[in-house]
Amino acid sequence: MPQASRTHLVLIPSYNTGERLFDTVAAARAQWDPVWVVIDGSTDGTGERLQALAEQDPGLRVWHLPTNRGKGAAVLHGLRAARAAGFTHALTMDSDGQHPADLIGTFMERSIRQPDAMVLGMPVFDASAPQLRVQGRRVSNGWTHLETLCAGIGDSLYGFRVYPVADLIAVMERQPWMRRFDFDTEAVVRLAWRGVKPVNIDAPVKYLSADEGGVSHFNYVRDNALLSWMHTRLMAEFVLRLPLLVAKKVLRLPPFQ
Repeated sequence: MPQASRTHLVLIPSYNTGERLFDTVAAARAQWDPVWVVIDGSTDGTGERLQALAEQDPGLRVWHLPTNRGKGAAVLHGLRAARAAGFTHALTMDSDGQHPADLIGTFMERSIRQPDAMVLGMPVFDASAPQLRVQGRRVSNGWTHLETLCAGIGDSLYGFRVYPVADLIAVMERQPWMRRFDFDTEAVVRLAWRGVKPVNIDAPVKYLSADEGGVSHFNYVRDNALLSWMHTRLMAEFVLRLPLLVAKKVLRLPPFQ
């Protein structure tokens, strides 16, 4: 039986993931109750099929966004619904089968013990990982360490995480960014600035081939440009925040917003 919770839920954004979505949802439901899915304007029919399954499963809820708005926007939609329903934490995971559903309980248990923290997956790569992407994330992680004054974020891009709902909504609603591929990195930077401490747990990541049903919407040119623009913005804001960041780190001042 999946572990049930009234405070912690699994939140899965999905866009045109095909059959892999159903495997991901089934794996998550085997571990946790409830599981919520936000269909981000998918045109492959998966939303309608998943809704039919949800009608037979009270632990599964599905939301449909009429147009594709990006991962961050889909997550924010789910977070607002979670807050309205009284949930305090959400574990986000991708719908394409890359993330380890069998570790949901481990991450949730850590979050329950440390509710003020964000519980972050530390990716453990195997031979399926494209080296260009592995090297690229090292660059992004380097910028993240600088922007947060080495706050302890193990990986800035791995989206298998547990977030405090209220804190993440607060940082997202204060600016128009982090609605697409920039979501994962900007979320942890801004939460660190807010004073939310990171907890890192190793977790495997699997890059599935097309023959295995793998689906990727990552575009090297578009999304790397988006990440570059994101880090430019964050660095500009980091310079303005630097005196407070240093004071907080050295003098252990209370968190600032």
